[in-house]
Amino acid sequence: DVSNQLCAPDTTHVEMLRLLVTCVCAVAAATASAPEDAPLNLWSGVTVGLKSDDASVEKGAGEQYQFQADVNKLMDIIINSLYSKKEIFLRELISNGSDALDKVRFMSLTDSAVLGEGDTSKLEMKLIADKEAKTLTLIDRGCGMSKEDLINHLGTVAQSGTSSFIEAFQQGADVNLIGQFGVGFYSVYLVADNVAVHSKSNEDDKQWVWESTADSTFSVYEDKGEELGRGTKIVLTLKEDCLEFLEEERLKGLIKRYSEFINFPIYLYTTKEEEEEVPIEEGDEDDEEGEDE
Repeated sequence: DVSNQLCAPDTTHVEMLRLLVTCVCAVAAATASAPEDAPLNLWSGVTVGLKSDDASVEKGAGEQYQFQADVNKLMDIIINSLYSKKEIFLRELISNGSDALDKVRFMSLTDSAVLGEGDTSKLEMKLIADKEAKTLTLIDRGCGMSKEDLINHLGTVAQSGTSSFIEAFQQGADVNLIGQFGVGFYSVYLVADNVAVHSKSNEDDKQWVWESTADSTFSVYEDKGEELGRGTKIVLTLKEDCLEFLEEERLKGLIKRYSEFINFPIYLYTTKEEEEEVPIEEGDEDDEEGEDE
């Protein structure tokens, strides 16, 4: 409707007018209350706010970023996928962890100090299932990522593989092929509502966390928790219909299947409940008899 468009107020101009009126009122008030010989401060009592269109905005504990457009499309495909073989997420995580370990091992050929000392020097992966917290955690002692790496590689920088996968998917390919395009990490959203990537690189003095619920944004903040030394820890908070991936036998089978060509050890950590008979001491028997009486 042309008439509506012509009559609709320009919100930008309205806001500018409001700011101008505020400044004029502030100047008038300052002029009226100030002594005749006192220097006039035109900005006294005026609060100025700045709106930023920057990609990163301070929010809560860290900075929040928008996913790059193609990554957003990729996430939508994965989240809304009816693909039944959700287990491929573990294949992709193991593959990525192995690549990170390979990179560190290669770097150590010319600089042994890269490996560090103690547990940090062990080129291995760990998988930890926590049924109570409904989380599955994968840790590798690979090269790790700096803050910039987390921001660039997991969200804001377009990768050729992202658009290539989207194109292939639109032509009939399924999610199972995601690893062939170098964007297999995002398959974690087949099984997880929330993903937190803790990482420490030798190139960065600090340890960082990348976190997202796949809502078109992600946040990055300094990690104040357990120190990794070097490497990456990925914590998946699983969806209610994906809790099977916390079962020990299920994980053992998947690890065996997807580690066939992996050259590093993978350790599976699980918790078990065991009943143990405790002998009753003579004093305890007397206490029980007394309670019965």
